[in-house]
Amino acid sequence: MQKIVALLLLLAWPSLAAATVLSVEFKFTPFVGEPATSDQVETVPGAAQVYINGVLVSEPEVAKNSVPVLFDEREVGPSVWIPAKSLGPVLRKGRNRIRVRFQPADPSLAYRAQFRWASVTDATTKQEDSAGRLRETNQADEGVQEKKGPGPVEFEREFQADFAPDLPWHHNAPVTALTQADRKALIQLVEERAAAFRPDFSAAYRILAKSPELDIAEILKGKCLDQGYAAGLRIVTLAADQLEFLTTGNAEVVIRGKSGNLFRPAHPEVIEKVKDDAQLCLGILLSQLFPPRLAVVRGASGGWEVVY
Repeated sequence: MQKIVALLLLLAWPSLAAATVLSVEFKFTPFVGEPATSDQVETVPGAAQVYINGVLVSEPEVAKNSVPVLFDEREVGPSVWIPAKSLGPVLRKGRNRIRVRFQPADPSLAYRAQFRWASVTDATTKQEDSAGRLRETNQADEGVQEKKGPGPVEFEREFQADFAPDLPWHHNAPVTALTQADRKALIQLVEERAAAFRPDFSAAYRILAKSPELDIAEILKGKCLDQGYAAGLRIVTLAADQLEFLTTGNAEVVIRGKSGNLFRPAHPEVIEKVKDDAQLCLGILLSQLFPPRLAVVRGASGGWEVVY
């Protein structure tokens, strides 16, 4: 029998060895209800924050909803889904750390929070559940952690991302302090970013060209930035004393507003004057050009550069 098992393992080894991790996915849900006995639970409203390697990358709001409980594992449907592959340059090749914080809207409410993770591979395996049914999956290294409220909860986990690109600035020394000259340069960088939204939009197109998923030739042809400007759209940023410059323990410095987003349309209602596909195009480009916060690193010349 031992020889048969050894032979089966040997035959299975090539397919196991060939499996490559394509991404790591994380799912978070705060809820009330009993997933062990119910097919649905109710999510708890509140505000989540997702940090990758000490950098705040997302602040999703969690609404009150009914969500399904799935599979024999009693997996609660996610309120927040974080596929590592989509995180962009904040992700390092190799070891990373994710942290998810949640503040419920009602600080006195008793609730549970579920945090799950799994590697997504390029190989499909078959798993047998407790009822003897076979289930095909391309996930591996699955895990779950639960915590209880009331009050805020926090989850933290290290994970490997060998699928992430290894960018030169990832190896820069961590920035631990900023001088007044640094702060002045970063204020100017924010102002210049807002000023990119003006004809002939050459500065905006240089920024957009760094996003490989965008077809710059088609964007130039459609002229949706021109249509937005003609409709009266203007981009403004916060006053200098309303900006925060956060060191992260890494090469990045995050620029954000003390309250609210870093950039905003001066009169957002004018976007409705831009119609159909041009309005969709305009919305996509504005989200690329003017994110809620900017991450910058010191370039080889000593100046600051936006990296995401």
